[in-house]
Formats: sequence, C-alpha cells, structure tokens
Amino acid sequence: MASRLGIFCTSAMAILVAMSVGVIAVKEFKVGGEVGWMVPDATNTAMYSQWAERHRFHIGDSLTFEYNNDSVLVVNKYDYYHCNTTEPITAFNDGNSAVVKLDRPGPFYFISGAPDHCNNGQRLLVDVMSPHGRHPSPPSVAFPPETDKQGPSPSTLPSSGVVVSATLSSVFRVLIAGFVTFLWSAL
Repeated sequence: MASRLGIFCTSAMAILVAMSVGVIAVKEFKVGGEVGWMVPDATNTAMYSQWAERHRFHIGDSLTFEYNNDSVLVVNKYDYYHCNTTEPITAFNDGNSAVVKLDRPGPFYFISGAPDHCNNGQRLLVDVMSPHGRHPSPPSVAFPPETDKQGPSPSTLPSSGVVVSATLSSVFRVLIAGFVTFLWSAL
C-alpha cells in the first residue's frame, strides 16, 4: 500500500512539474500563405494584415518570405507607416526568399523595397506574444488599517508594514507540497 501511494505521489508531482514548465513548439510561417510575398490586388490591400491576424506568433518562430523580383525590408514603426525604404534595419533582396527569426516579444515591421509596392498594401506587421508565465506582476496594494469612529481597533499586534504578495503558481506549489506531505505522513 505504501509503495503504491509513493508511486502515485511521485507520478503526480512529475505531471505537475511538466504542466508548469509549458513547452511551446516553434513554427515557421510562410508569409501570405500560398500567395507568398507579392503586391496584393487593388481589392485586397489588407491581405497581409488579415493573414497576420489569423496566426499567433511566439518567440522562436520564424517567417519565410518567398518572392520574385522584389525585396523584404525590416523597418521601424515610422518607416512601416510611411513606406519609407531609405534606411531599413535589414534588407533581403536576393530574389528568392528570406527567413526572419522572431527573437523577442513585440511588433516586427516589414515592407517591400520595390517602388510603390508598400503603398499598394505589400507590408506586414507581426506582433510576437510574450512568453507564457512571464507577464509582469500586478502591483501590490497595501490598505491602511480600518478604523471606526472611536479610533483605531484594539489590535494587540502592531503592523510590520510589510506587504505580502504571492502568485497563483507559488500558492499552487505550496498546496501540492502540503498535500504530498500529508499523504506521505499518512503512511
């Protein structure tokens, strides 16, 4: 009986640890799908925006731009919105394809370097998601002690002024550890 419970507890802990790690597979996206990187039709100038909205991009993913007689420029926000091709961060113009690794969270801006292509809709904004579990913690809020009309409450313990905060994952880990300890002591 004791060995079964120990195996159960060990297996449960292994599963919980695996769940808390959160593995994300990296993906390679072909920009524009089957059409690739080209000037959109005049009736579909939002095609790259719509394509990006259908996907979720994570750190480590990559974008493949396939094109002919064109180029891909990685630009800043201003140059993206103004279709400015004069000072790209990076330029790909080998006439075949370009692969860009998404190595940080936040926006990435791409435009065509060919004349008027960007103005006709050949530009792409990709927003890379922050890693799971790495969102900034919400600020801690300390409330003053409650008082009634007769003055402060007759507390015998003075406040230390220390704000205690815990994340859900830390509370979860403490609860699991307590549960495992309880089961183990029941043997």
